[in-house]
Amino acid sequence: MKTTHVRLRRACAATAAAGLLITGAATVPAYGAPTPGPTASATPSPDTGGEFKAITPAVAVQLDTAIRQVMREAGVPGVIVGLWAPGKGSYVKAFGVADKATGAPMRTDFNTRIGSQTKTFTVTALLQLVDQGKVGLDDPIGDYISGVPGGNLITLRQLAGMRSGLFNYSEDPDFDKAFTSDPDRRFTPQQLLEYSFKHPVQFAPDAKFQYSNTNLILLGLVIEKVTGRPLAEVIDQDVVAAAGLRRTFFPTGSEFPAPHAQGYTDQTASGKVEVSTDWDPSWAWAAGAMISDLENLRSWARTLATGTLLTPETQAQRLKTTSVGIPGAGYGLGLFNVQGWIGHNGSLPGYESLGVYLPQAQATMVVILNTDILHDGQEPSTLFGEAITGIVTPDHVYPGHKPSEPKSG
Repeated sequence: MKTTHVRLRRACAATAAAGLLITGAATVPAYGAPTPGPTASATPSPDTGGEFKAITPAVAVQLDTAIRQVMREAGVPGVIVGLWAPGKGSYVKAFGVADKATGAPMRTDFNTRIGSQTKTFTVTALLQLVDQGKVGLDDPIGDYISGVPGGNLITLRQLAGMRSGLFNYSEDPDFDKAFTSDPDRRFTPQQLLEYSFKHPVQFAPDAKFQYSNTNLILLGLVIEKVTGRPLAEVIDQDVVAAAGLRRTFFPTGSEFPAPHAQGYTDQTASGKVEVSTDWDPSWAWAAGAMISDLENLRSWARTLATGTLLTPETQAQRLKTTSVGIPGAGYGLGLFNVQGWIGHNGSLPGYESLGVYLPQAQATMVVILNTDILHDGQEPSTLFGEAITGIVTPDHVYPGHKPSEPKSG
């Protein structure tokens, strides 16, 4: 298996600099599954050409057409899309199939594996500790975790901002072999770090942006050390519950509550497409193991962007982005800002998601799909995001970038 096929193991599909970020109406979705109509708020206001186009019946038809076109072109079995903007209407719809074997349709109430959107929860837990005075963003990681290469120089801020220089463990060939040979195996955080630390540091701390899952494993360990509690407990109690999310959690094994779609991936030992629904996500841990659903991701995108769980001062630091090498795209502390959309995306074998918030319009977009198979080098979630925003926010198109093929690990 080539390393270039790896998504969360490569970089959790987070940002453009990692090469991962960054439409005639069809009446039948992929595989012929029935498609429920979009829901909408009572009466959208007339479109005045502002930040977000009113979701009129005509715009809903445009969205239907664009989404189905991406599905056909990228070979996506099923996708769930949610759009909400005050006074402009809403659009909530499921397309395609949840199970290719049975033809069962996608549903808007499905749970899903959210991949790298987990990072937003982990970093929020860290920033809560900052607000409590228990850690400092400019503390060296070596103050908390021993054995980190250059740990006396790399700060928690640089880890959260993807500027540490530490090698991404999920690009290590030995990790790739271990995972694909047994996707049900459990990894410990320490084992994941061992795959990273056998490689030299890639660059001096803060010298540039480079997405690395290793950073989040270390932050997860910091949270556990400072709180004296398991990371899953901290996130579930201090972040998820505090945010009022009832269908979001950090799994401690391969549990995946129904209802959910089957996941389809080519991140396999043979390179052939397999069902990855119940694979153990321990290898992703603080970087990508969590589960949520459409409505919770909608709520979380706004909470994340507006900082309601943090002090204004800490949220301001979180939102301060540095360039990822593409105009209009920057990464802050565990989140990105791409053309004004604030949030994160996620990808791991069989599933992708995107949850973002546009403050100017108080608008939210969530996309959930049951495959992570690239199309012409692009994440399918990115293709959907681009097609959708091209219609409803033409001045804020997410992300409008064709990535280059990432280097092999």
